[in-house]
Amino acid sequence: MPIVRWLVGLGVTLVVSWAAFVLLLVLWRPRGVDLSEAKRFVPDVVRLLRSMAADRTLPSGVRRRLGFLLVYLSLPIDLIPDVIPVLGYADDVILMALVLRSVVRLAGPEALGGHWTGSPQGLAVVRRLSGWTGPGGDDPTRL
Repeated sequence: MPIVRWLVGLGVTLVVSWAAFVLLLVLWRPRGVDLSEAKRFVPDVVRLLRSMAADRTLPSGVRRRLGFLLVYLSLPIDLIPDVIPVLGYADDVILMALVLRSVVRLAGPEALGGHWTGSPQGLAVVRRLSGWTGPGGDDPTRL
């Protein structure tokens, strides 16, 4: 029966680890951004991420982070299944926010504005997700 105990221990460890990670995501969620609003702009953000990941002028560490995020977003398996209302997309949006904040810190906000092809409203959401509140405030035409 030692293998049964081991399997139960492994199962409990995985469930506790998953719950802890979900809790961290909830604690790190971006303030001032409605997750359902941000979900509408995910296709535009994916285009932004692809464009930035291909930009050789950005630091390689930034491009790697963007690549990992693109892989995570393309996987059919999520930390929180997308079929769960509101929370299903929360992990995608929160991880996008964390990576975008990192990109703004390392490459500057101009990297976001220069690659954005979506609507001005979407840019305003991306600005809030990335934590960039520099000149122009929430004015989507300035970055």
